[in-house]
Amino acid sequence: MQSFPPLREAIERVSKGNKPESVEYSLDLGGSKRWFLARINRIVSQENTSKTLSVLVREVTPQKQAEIALQRSEESFRLLVESVKDYAIFALDTGGRVASWNPGAERIKGYRREEIIGKQFSVLYPPEDIAAGKPEKELRIATAEGRFEDVGGWRVRKDGSRFFANVVITAIRDGDGVLRALPK
Repeated sequence: MQSFPPLREAIERVSKGNKPESVEYSLDLGGSKRWFLARINRIVSQENTSKTLSVLVREVTPQKQAEIALQRSEESFRLLVESVKDYAIFALDTGGRVASWNPGAERIKGYRREEIIGKQFSVLYPPEDIAAGKPEKELRIATAEGRFEDVGGWRVRKDGSRFFANVVITAIRDGDGVLRALPK
């Protein structure tokens, strides 16, 4: 016999109050884990004396499996990007601010994640390229064409030293074609 503490606790809370609740729980049915979503409502009479509850239970196993698979995929991708030490991999938001930063970027460019997140990526360019509008031009091209590649150009580390880098900026769009990020 399986126990359902979260469901039992939610039923108790709803029976004591007037606020409905939703509870997700799993059951082991014949060696297979199945997921359910219960929506619990208190049915109140005009006299407000009724303790009748309505419990609607729906199986959500396919959705939960997809959610778990997505979480695992995202975690695997995060671990992959964070394990890369020889390449700087980071993302820019649509305004050109650094939104993510891997350990390779930290090692190569000298900025710790907490120092660079939210800053304009132009801080990684030499002053003459900033004055010439090179960072903005690269973003415009990547946004318009889907990709920008600089086969070699000078970049600047946190300590001011320069290094030569090949840079690729790719526009990432959602299903509606809206620009979401610019990985670099």
